[in-house]
Amino acid sequence: MSKKRGLSLEEKREKMLQIFYESQDFFLLKELEKLGPRKGVITQSVKDVVQSLVDDDLVSKDKIGTSVYFWSLPSCAGNQLRNVYRKLESDVQSSKRRLAELADQCNALNKGREESEEREEALSNLKKVEEKYNELKDEMAEYADNDPAAFEAMRDAISVAHAAANRWTDNIFTLRQWCSNNFPEAKEQLEHMYQEVGITDDLDYLEMPTVGN
Repeated sequence: MSKKRGLSLEEKREKMLQIFYESQDFFLLKELEKLGPRKGVITQSVKDVVQSLVDDDLVSKDKIGTSVYFWSLPSCAGNQLRNVYRKLESDVQSSKRRLAELADQCNALNKGREESEEREEALSNLKKVEEKYNELKDEMAEYADNDPAAFEAMRDAISVAHAAANRWTDNIFTLRQWCSNNFPEAKEQLEHMYQEVGITDDLDYLEMPTVGN
């Protein structure tokens, strides 16, 4: 035996509206929560259903003293529905006018773009120009190394590397002198160690290489 299907939100809204229309009275929320189950709307759902009706202007809500009352008359609901209908009808007419404007703009933009031999020729020439542009762009990329800015950056990098190399050479000379002064009895061992690590007698400062302009 299948379970009984519960009411949808729209069905619950209709049931709660019936309570208002049938009585044409004012209700507190707790009163509606008692009346709702009689129409098949469980107590826990009444508050949310009534609030959705308030949000859609189908039920009025006002605070009187310390209590909040809800009410809805058939005539008020009819007026609200008529207002909604008029608003939707106005929106439809506005959309139709906007559609007509866009169609006119589209037709205006398409003027002069009708298929013709002149248009085909112009498009063909445009394609050739774009292809030539891409070829020249690729060719320029091949000469990027000769770019003045790139050349200047490379020259600056060489200058920094040259200064660093000579700074380390100066450090090596200073270290050798310090070792000679502090360990004169180990001169032969030190010279042997220098040879092993590649520090030879012809070690000298580097001259700055000439970079063409």
